[in-house]
Amino acid sequence: MDGERTDGGERPQTHTIRLELVDKPGELLSALHPISENGGNLLSIFHERGNLTPRGHIPVEVDVECPPDRFETIVDALRAEGVNVIQAGAERYGEELTLLLVGDIVDTDLSDTLQRIESSTDAALADLSLSAPEGRSGASSARLRLATRTGRSDEVFEHVRQVADEKDLDVIEPLVGVAE
Repeated sequence: MDGERTDGGERPQTHTIRLELVDKPGELLSALHPISENGGNLLSIFHERGNLTPRGHIPVEVDVECPPDRFETIVDALRAEGVNVIQAGAERYGEELTLLLVGDIVDTDLSDTLQRIESSTDAALADLSLSAPEGRSGASSARLRLATRTGRSDEVFEHVRQVADEKDLDVIEPLVGVAE
């Protein structure tokens, strides 16, 4: 990694940063620049375009991977660029949960479903695959791979079930106890 050093030689960790951005072209790109310039590896972006913060801005959740000694530098660089950092903290996700949602996923607002899953649990969306073979008119399925905090997978799965029940979606339970 081209001359990158850490003070303690520590391995990279996953960190979550919640930002508040003005809805204008280039804002997201400007917010990502300090992350890459300071050694952060972008893992995911959850851009909540349909929602607004109390100040009328768009909330964005960014998961980055970096050594712990670089995280504060990244947060400081974001603030120095004028980016409003709502929350910044090391969020260590040590487990993964893969499940399948089946039903009218598109018509029940997939973005809202994902936001509700992430906002009320100890999970972050790591991967999403959507299949809608009949378009919007038929049933669709979404495979979700969630990164969860160690020891919290059961609570996350229970929350996903509640959200799915409210939206009349079926949840196919993950396989457990499978050797890696």
